[in-house]
Order: sequence, then C-alpha cells, then structure tokens
Amino acid sequence: MATERIEINAAVVMGKPVIRGTRITVELILRKLAEGASEAELLEDYPHITTEDIRAAVAYVAASVAHEEVMLLPDAPIPGKS
Repeated sequence: MATERIEINAAVVMGKPVIRGTRITVELILRKLAEGASEAELLEDYPHITTEDIRAAVAYVAASVAHEEVMLLPDAPIPGKS
C-alpha cells in the first residue's frame, strides 16, 4: 500500500514503510505526533521531509488500519472483569 511519498524496500530499515528517499519511518512520524510533537517541530527536526510527507504518513497508517480484520471471540474473558 505504498504511495508516491511512502515506500517499502527490504534494503531500507528492514522493509519498514519510510518517507521516500529517506530512512525516516512512518512509525517514527506517528510516534512523534502521538507524543505531542507539532508538524512544525517535525519539519524542524527532520528537514528532509515536508508537510505532504507527514500527511502521507498519517494517511498510510489510516488506510492500513482501515484494512485490518478483527476477529472477536465470543467466549473470551474480558481483562479486569470477574
């Protein structure tokens, strides 16, 4: 599910999705955003990426999650419930 801005190459960071032409992983971008980093901070800390790259990383993950399959087990105990 690579886009023009996101690439997957087995020879780059063990095949993790990265911003094309860099070794900056989609995972890193999302972790930094989750920790509260702003877009401006990311652009300052990683001058090789653009606003469009950040948006592509978020869109890539959203599309990945949208295609996940979740299997619910009807008799599975709920953690923390007695």
